[in-house]
Amino acid sequence: MKTLLSLCVLSTLVVLCLSATAEQKLTNCNEVRAAYSSKGFNVNDVPNKGVNAASLKVCPQGYSCCTVEMEEKLSQQSHYEIKAPVSRLSTNLQSTFRQRHGHFDKFFRELLKKAELSLHNMFVRTYGMMYVQNAELFKNFFEALTRYYVSGSSAINLESMLSDFWADLLERMFRLVNVQYEFSDAYMECVSRHTEQLQPFGDVPRKLRIQLTRGFIAARTFVRGLNLMPEVVNKVSTVSASPSCVRAAMKMLYCPYCSGQVALKPCQNYCLNVMRGCLANQADLDTEWNNFLDAMLSLAERLEGPFNFESVMDPIDVKISDAIMNMQENSMQVSQKVFHGCGQPKPSMAFRSKRSVKETGFTPRFRPYSPDARPTTAAGTSLDRLTSDVKKKLKHAKKFWSTLSDTVCVGERIAPGDDCWNGTAKSRYESVVIGNGLANQVSNPDVDVDITKPDIVIRSQIAVLKEMTSWLKAAYGGKDISIENGEDAFPVFLFHHKSWKNTSLFVVLFFSDEEASGGEESGSGCDSSSCNTDRDIYFSTPPNPVDPRVKMVHSESAATALQGSVALALCGLALLFAHLR
Repeated sequence: MKTLLSLCVLSTLVVLCLSATAEQKLTNCNEVRAAYSSKGFNVNDVPNKGVNAASLKVCPQGYSCCTVEMEEKLSQQSHYEIKAPVSRLSTNLQSTFRQRHGHFDKFFRELLKKAELSLHNMFVRTYGMMYVQNAELFKNFFEALTRYYVSGSSAINLESMLSDFWADLLERMFRLVNVQYEFSDAYMECVSRHTEQLQPFGDVPRKLRIQLTRGFIAARTFVRGLNLMPEVVNKVSTVSASPSCVRAAMKMLYCPYCSGQVALKPCQNYCLNVMRGCLANQADLDTEWNNFLDAMLSLAERLEGPFNFESVMDPIDVKISDAIMNMQENSMQVSQKVFHGCGQPKPSMAFRSKRSVKETGFTPRFRPYSPDARPTTAAGTSLDRLTSDVKKKLKHAKKFWSTLSDTVCVGERIAPGDDCWNGTAKSRYESVVIGNGLANQVSNPDVDVDITKPDIVIRSQIAVLKEMTSWLKAAYGGKDISIENGEDAFPVFLFHHKSWKNTSLFVVLFFSDEEASGGEESGSGCDSSSCNTDRDIYFSTPPNPVDPRVKMVHSESAATALQGSVALALCGLALLFAHLR
């Protein structure tokens, strides 16, 4: 009996001792005071010992080291702390692609300047005063290319500009190789009208047009894509967290403080559910983001291969010089065809009979182009090196938004295993980890997310990415889509020529010269295989032409003519579709 009584007394003493120790731990808020102060808050806000926390809104009620005021401040701190790693990752991504955009843009601009300077130096040595006197033609040519790179088809119609360039060059050279004759402006208009048919520069204009078009479209679209990335990341990463997200973050990060467990970190799966709830809208960006990156990677491969902007611009001086050489070598045949089509010109009274035609020609003194002899130094790098580097960065950026919560919930931010904070106590987290995206948050146990109200800012950026992806895919196929209005630039072919009011010309716009004339040769110098390689558009010579150039029409008369020829336009389109079949 005495033994039993002794055991009861001993048991009671043990229970009382353990209870006193537990109460001491619950009521001692010294560690909380130190941790709270380290966050920059006033240590006097923290009670010396646990207080009744029945009024707390987020953390467990009962004995606590937190007050309502502390809970509010720690909520603000938790808002900052969940945004901080997202902001850091986003800032790194923005910085990476701002730098790459700057590198590419600088390279392309310097490549244009380098090509212009190279042509100038070569042509001064090769053609001397004949080039110097006509240097503005080439200066204007490179200025137009630069404007097209910067602003696209809204500023320059590339095909029209190239047609004008070769027509102007033909006029100037035609006068030089025929100085014994006088030519009126009307006569030179006739010469210009036959530029495409005569092919005085051989196949160089056609090939250069294709190469420049593809190279410029790929280059400027790729640069626009690089510029878009940091803009999208910036807008998406600055989206404010919802009140329910802030509440969940407070519960995860700082409710352990209130129970005196300042060193206790959240369970990893608990962290994942909270962050996936907070970043639900951002995760929905991932699909279009990845599609956009895939399109960027595909276009990067085009830049390395058939649409290589550098391989077009670097030797452009030699290509244009080859065209001039071709014109010089075939000047007699070209002149005879012009005389046959435009009439015999009048002899020049000022021409001295002793001066031969041969003496008025060009005297080239340069060696053929050698790739090894012309290393690229634009921006101190090469397109291959730039592209190889950016492809690695693009691949690394894939799935950025869907893995953002996983990237945040690692390392020192979480506690591995089961010895962690599960939202209510130091124990194992039992809930299932939910998926990414807004739709999956309907079953999120830790964040209350309204899946019926997607974030407007993020939805708008999804639309922006989708549209940019369509431009990138078009550029991959060598197609120019206007960045400004998103419309295909192809229909402008219908309105290029000022003489289109002539009804017979409208139908001719859709066919090569050979097809429009019923297969009869008219001195075009274009065989069927070369003419139909890429469906080039040739113009027959209309009676009494107004302007031989191929330009956009903006005049009221042309607009009136357009309105008055709807039926004819439909007829022309029907003929085109029938022809394409």
